[in-house]
Amino acid sequence: MIVFDLSCRSGHRFEGWFASADDFASQQERNLLTCPSCNSAQVRRVPSATRINVIAGTPAAESRESAPAQPQQAPVPAGADPLALAQKLYSRMVDEILTKTEDVGREFPSEARKIHYEEAPKRAIRGVATQEEHDSLVEEGIPVARVPVPPSGSWH
Repeated sequence: MIVFDLSCRSGHRFEGWFASADDFASQQERNLLTCPSCNSAQVRRVPSATRINVIAGTPAAESRESAPAQPQQAPVPAGADPLALAQKLYSRMVDEILTKTEDVGREFPSEARKIHYEEAPKRAIRGVATQEEHDSLVEEGIPVARVPVPPSGSWH
C-alpha cells in the first residue's frame, strides 16, 4: 500500500491510497481519479512531506537530543520500530471505523445534521464532506472528525 498526496486543478489537496506507483499511474491514465471536493478528474501527484531516519550517533540525532524536551509519549517496546507500531495502530483505527460505521457517502453532511437534530436514528456514520461542509458542521456544534480512509476494497 502506498499513499500519495494529490491535488486537482482547483488546488484541493487530498490523499490517494494505491497498491503501487504503477496502480496510481494506471488509474490516472484511465481518468479514474477524482477530487473528493469538486469531482475534477484532472488530478496530479504533489510533493509529500518527507520522512528522515535519524541514526543514534549522527550529528542530526545529537542535535535532536539537545533540543527542548517534547511532551511525554507512551513508551515503545524495546526493539519495536516506531513507524511500524504507528502503522499498526492506524490500521486498527481504520478497521474499527470501517466495521463500526455506516458509509453514507456524499450524504454525510446532511445525515450528520439529521442525526444531531434527532431527525434520524442515532448511529455512527462516515462519508465524504468538502472542507466548507466540514467547517459548517463544526460551527453548528456537530462533532465530526476528518480521518483519511483508503477507498473501499483497498484496505487489508
